[in-house]
Amino acid sequence: MSYMALYRKFRPQEFHDVKGQDHIVTALKNQIRTERIGHAYLFTGTRGTGKTTVAKILARAVNCEHPNEDGSPCNECETCKHILSGNSMNVIEIDAASNNGVDNIRDIIEEVSYPPTEGKYKVYIIDEVHMLSKPAFNALLKTLEEPPSYVIFVLATTEVQMVPITILSRCQRYDFHRITIDTIAARMRELMDAEGIEIEDKAIRYIAKCADGSMRDGLSLLDQCIAFYMNQKITYDGVLQQLGAVDNEIFQKLLGNIRSKNTVGAISIIEDVVNEGRELTQFVNDFVWYMRNLLLAKSMENAEDVLEMSTENYRQLKETADKIEDQILTRYIRILSELSNDMKYSSQKRILLEVAIIRMCRPQMEQDMDSLIERIDDLEKQVENGLAIAPQLASPQAVSESHEKKAPIKKAMIPDATPEEVKRVAEGWRGLVDRVRDGLVKEYMSRFYVTVNEEGKLHLILDISEPNAYMAATWFIDDKEHAEEHQAKLREMINDYAGAQVPVVFDKNETGKSSSDLYEDAISKFASEHNLDVIEEEE
Repeated sequence: MSYMALYRKFRPQEFHDVKGQDHIVTALKNQIRTERIGHAYLFTGTRGTGKTTVAKILARAVNCEHPNEDGSPCNECETCKHILSGNSMNVIEIDAASNNGVDNIRDIIEEVSYPPTEGKYKVYIIDEVHMLSKPAFNALLKTLEEPPSYVIFVLATTEVQMVPITILSRCQRYDFHRITIDTIAARMRELMDAEGIEIEDKAIRYIAKCADGSMRDGLSLLDQCIAFYMNQKITYDGVLQQLGAVDNEIFQKLLGNIRSKNTVGAISIIEDVVNEGRELTQFVNDFVWYMRNLLLAKSMENAEDVLEMSTENYRQLKETADKIEDQILTRYIRILSELSNDMKYSSQKRILLEVAIIRMCRPQMEQDMDSLIERIDDLEKQVENGLAIAPQLASPQAVSESHEKKAPIKKAMIPDATPEEVKRVAEGWRGLVDRVRDGLVKEYMSRFYVTVNEEGKLHLILDISEPNAYMAATWFIDDKEHAEEHQAKLREMINDYAGAQVPVVFDKNETGKSSSDLYEDAISKFASEHNLDVIEEEE
């Protein structure tokens, strides 16, 4: 005998077997018991929530020869057996996706004139009714409004907004809700006990979460895992591997690298995920879910029940959430949500994911408010920690030597810079800044007003009336513990850039005078004292 999928094998046969739709089941049972049965019903809701199943139970219930006290069909009489086997002429199932023309509706109109050969009612179940053409809907209107007393229409759709209002107004509408994770998990546990299959509760809950409110989707995923781990106990790790998902520990490590701006570490985790064969779309969706849980844990008191997790897992989640600002989490969720949508239509999912991770690691790449808030948050933490200089501030050669832990190499003495060389450094300051790899250091260096003073020295001035320049001043001037070291490393970078010893003076400007005015004043004064000509650059 051929194998039958779980969602078909265990399709509910009575109203009490339908899970998660009590508001609909109760109304239908009351109508059947009191014989107040409508002539047209519209069942709407997302996939796998029981629309067609309830329609079939309703079709048997209204025709059952010996219905139960609660209104459910007995499934034992001849009429019920014929309907269950699909041999009844009184229950007609139509797929509107493939029978969507006006001629198909005309056939129905002709058939309804004939009374049922057995039972009380002829029931027409039209699935995916939104696929009918406009002429087909128009042809159905009159019959749907005033059918013969022995005819019942049950229309089912996942896209109720595409059904004309003229059809909606002629039907009793029942909205099928997404089924909760608890309800899906309980049903799966019941079926696995009936099938004699061992499976961890944690694995069941993860599959139920992946079902996204659809009982059918959940049972299909469960079928997939059973097939892979045939005659074995199904574990949580096994489900993650089969469904191409990852554990929350991976997300925690990835988020830690993103928060510390460790782009290399974050990309390495993505590399591991890819090498393990994980499905990247599922990975991103789960990461969004993880971020959502962090935001809820941070925003709500006692969110443990809402998040549906153990006390220990909630404690770890809460500790992580308390270290991140709401706006930063919101930014991460926005980036990942955009990524999830873009990945649906891309053949280069890995590249899109890596770009998104880099954007999350480097908020300076964006100019939106959430990114600015994260940058300010990072600066505040730098101030609290004493603003230790980033290793990228050193020259590329110095960084390389540091990483390789080589013995110090004595550099050859370089000559003192001439006034012309100092001027070239001032004019080429932007080129020097562009060589810096660290975004935060680059941001600070870009705040310097660079001039040549009357002594022929490179004059680096910070206008501390600007917030970012004020932070830069802390790095290079006011920080008693580190400023001297920072200045020395910056001087080394300048000397490497100029190929000569450039005299440098650090200063703060509290007058608010513009950088262009400072630069022009200093250059003019220096040129005058050294009999140099100042050539104006063309715009």
